[in-house]
Amino acid sequence: VKTGGEAEFFLISPDGKTISDEYDTASKPCYDQQAVMRRYDVIAEICDHMLALGWGAYQNDHEDANGQFEMNWAFDDALATADKHSFFKFMVKSIAEKHGLRATFMPKPFQGLTGNGCHAHISVWDKSGKTNVFADKSMELGLSAKGRNFLGGIMKHASALAAITNPTVNSYKRINAPRTISGATWAPNTVTWTGNNRTHMVRVPGPGRFELRLPDGAANPYLLQAVIIAAGLDGIRSKADPGKRYDIDMYQHGHTVKGAPKLPLNLLDALREFDKDKSLKAALGEEFSSAYLKLKHQEWNSYASHFTQWERDHTLDI
Repeated sequence: VKTGGEAEFFLISPDGKTISDEYDTASKPCYDQQAVMRRYDVIAEICDHMLALGWGAYQNDHEDANGQFEMNWAFDDALATADKHSFFKFMVKSIAEKHGLRATFMPKPFQGLTGNGCHAHISVWDKSGKTNVFADKSMELGLSAKGRNFLGGIMKHASALAAITNPTVNSYKRINAPRTISGATWAPNTVTWTGNNRTHMVRVPGPGRFELRLPDGAANPYLLQAVIIAAGLDGIRSKADPGKRYDIDMYQHGHTVKGAPKLPLNLLDALREFDKDKSLKAALGEEFSSAYLKLKHQEWNSYASHFTQWERDHTLDI
């Protein structure tokens, strides 16, 4: 299994309250070259280290939210990608602090702005690592029968694997967010797949691979890879069908899709879906799954017992 990751992050003020660049105010700031150049010292230093490490860094850009960036490196074996992803987060935070800033991979750090995704590009190769067994030019979108089955496993387990790919309370502020300032969240809320269309949970941008757009910046780099493999292998074993392909803009016409499951609305719903998914829990290990559910239920209970300003604003005068 080979994967590539797209770890998005914000560069923010040390107190975490605002983005770090006061001039980054465009309503549609994606790919804003000037905004990149105002943070060139930070971005270039991170990229230089990735190049020195031999990661095959190939793209740095300003993302869809003000203050948000994405830096990409070459895909690799799943474990190597997890190692790089883990180190990347540590490196970005360390270099940001060196420059008097703070970096966050928090899924939804600012209301009204696009959240931090961690999209995963997935393909499976033969043991030599030279032949992509997901690639078949004769098949729809160039995705082989095994590739479709692997994708079918992802679709089948989507609501349960959200507990791993979107592991915090805040995660569900990203995947169930209202329209942002830029006009789109670039995060899914429905279990659908498509061709080269970024408004769905899964897109197939070209032959031999697909992109899972569900994960966010809070995902554990190792558990992310593990749950993708677990769901995909189950799909291959059961010859899972990914279902109907939709080529519509889900942000404009998603209401017309009938029968596709909605993703969990909150962490508790995701944990319940995960707990019900016996095969996914078994694939990840019963001991791990039990411990994970216990830990995350404690996290949810802590959140649920916290009093918020919203409650005071809306119910104080009842």
